[in-house]
Amino acid sequence: MLFTDDVSPLPSDAGYRGPTACNAAGITYRQLDYWARTGLVEPTVRGASGSGSQRLYSFRDILLLKVVKRLLDAGISLQQIRTAVHHLRERGTDDLTRVTLMSDGASVYECTSNDEVIDLLQGGQGVFGIAIGGVWREIEGTLSELPSEKLTTEQGPVAGDELAARRAARKIG
Repeated sequence: MLFTDDVSPLPSDAGYRGPTACNAAGITYRQLDYWARTGLVEPTVRGASGSGSQRLYSFRDILLLKVVKRLLDAGISLQQIRTAVHHLRERGTDDLTRVTLMSDGASVYECTSNDEVIDLLQGGQGVFGIAIGGVWREIEGTLSELPSEKLTTEQGPVAGDELAARRAARKIG
């Protein structure tokens, strides 16, 4: 069965630092940084705000990073990937796990039902597919073993960041 809905809801209160996002998505930090700077996949929990600041990526950001990595590995051009990622962002996360991305090596197609996949394959267009629900479960498994940070509503230093705490104390005192 291509489409299943047995995934847990999006974790909304956790953010993952760059190295954790890289580990979960299977990419290098250089790729992560480049994709963030060029707007391909930007961190939605907390962006970089100067030297020494830590980007925090959401679960959905890491899911997109993993999808981008798989599309790149399949030989899809970065331009086509940008188009696909833009489309996935606009679509939202409500039924993202029911999406299978199919490609013929040049273009990326979205399929949301078994019939669409079959039609695409019968038309000779589909060469490979990425079931986002499967990627979702894979990322969940990987992230369950990696550190995350709870999103704080205050603008103060993040717990455990000793240098930021010292700077804040100097400004106050």
